[in-house]
Amino acid sequence: MKIKSAIATLILGTLFSCSATSQVATKAPEAPKPIQLFNGKDIKDWTPKIRLHEVGDNYANTFRVEDGLLKVRYDGYDDFNQQYGHLAFNKPYGYYILRLEYRFVGEQTKGGEGWAWSNSGAMLHGQDPKTMLKDQDFPISIEGQLLGGDGKNERTTSNLCTPGTNVVIKDKLFTPHCLSSKSKTYHGDQWVTADFLVLGDSLIQHIVEGEVVLEYNKPQIGGANVGPVDPKQKEDGKLLKEGYIYLQSESHPIDFRKVELYDLSAYKENEGKLTEVVNTILKR
Repeated sequence: MKIKSAIATLILGTLFSCSATSQVATKAPEAPKPIQLFNGKDIKDWTPKIRLHEVGDNYANTFRVEDGLLKVRYDGYDDFNQQYGHLAFNKPYGYYILRLEYRFVGEQTKGGEGWAWSNSGAMLHGQDPKTMLKDQDFPISIEGQLLGGDGKNERTTSNLCTPGTNVVIKDKLFTPHCLSSKSKTYHGDQWVTADFLVLGDSLIQHIVEGEVVLEYNKPQIGGANVGPVDPKQKEDGKLLKEGYIYLQSESHPIDFRKVELYDLSAYKENEGKLTEVVNTILKR
């Protein structure tokens, strides 16, 4: 089902509104319980894919669980050497809200590019990690780019980047690699909550601390900014209705204390119920 623009506007406009009718005591719709993608103990339900290494090789223990946190660390690297890493949850999803709580910590590792300072991401609608080539830099996916501030300058987070993909914004195909959101800047090692509302190939919204900061439609394979890739995986123009969720390692340490998902697939054919449930979840 393709969510009509009216429904997208309704979700955007009613997330945190307080109307007169909201004061009436009404029972909120029952929302699905969150699936804890990160269980706080291990990453057995995840598959690492790090550039220059085989699928499943968690090189230098890049992705690890310590103190109940999912951590990305580089103490086993002599030099980063563009060994971009991605940790894929083993089950694909199409209709959901993904909620992350993250913070950047410490210093960037040796060899990391300047643009990768306090830089990570959540990859949405990603290709199966088993289909990535050994020296492939990023999965074909839609990236919710996570950025930290330097204490002085403005730097938005929950931006959009498009490795091997394009999206539609205001009825026009958007082909540049990245687009900044309208979020505030989050400096230092403070915890930040980022939600991603993903409705198949119809609508994706980036939401930071309760505010919708970016929105687009019709995610699809296309463009460049990824490589090398198996040509069979690069079907330009193919709409992305579902895919794998990845967390990223791009040379700066980052912690995740929550990675949870609300599965919305049961509401795909009921626009009104879907809107109610989405609003209920995002108000939490």
